[in-house]
Amino acid sequence: MMVVVGIDPGTATTGYGFVRETDQGDLVAIDYGVILTPAGWPAEQRLLLLYQELKRLLLLHHPTSGAVEKLFFSRNITTAIAVGQGRGVVLLALAESNLSVAEYTPMEVKQAITGYGGAEKKQIQMMAKAMLNLAEIPKPDDAADALAIAICHIHTNRYRELVQQS
Repeated sequence: MMVVVGIDPGTATTGYGFVRETDQGDLVAIDYGVILTPAGWPAEQRLLLLYQELKRLLLLHHPTSGAVEKLFFSRNITTAIAVGQGRGVVLLALAESNLSVAEYTPMEVKQAITGYGGAEKKQIQMMAKAMLNLAEIPKPDDAADALAIAICHIHTNRYRELVQQS
């Protein structure tokens, strides 16, 4: 049984989603949400809080692997640096937990979830809701994105296994 943690990294808000693949191939959302850090705190304290909360969640849910959204080009260099710092903390926490880590671009996630790399956020949220058999669209957006990243990883692994078998 595979349990994947998907992470949409940031410094202010980091989305997380834990998804289990059953023996029948169904996908089940175990937990999802966001880690928020206070805006007025110094960067190092925000990153420490992110690290501590993520480690707590990893110990709670025992994922077998992790998937993280790749940093894509940002016109706002300050935002890109903050997201990069958050990604670094996330990658450290996953590595320290001895998890294999895969990284996916937003386009790869959209392609895996909707079949179209240019899908809109609402389409991804609706597909995540359907694939995980949830009563409503997961909120907030960062949590829905993290679940989509986890689903993308599970689908990518399924595809790789099929290719290796043939």
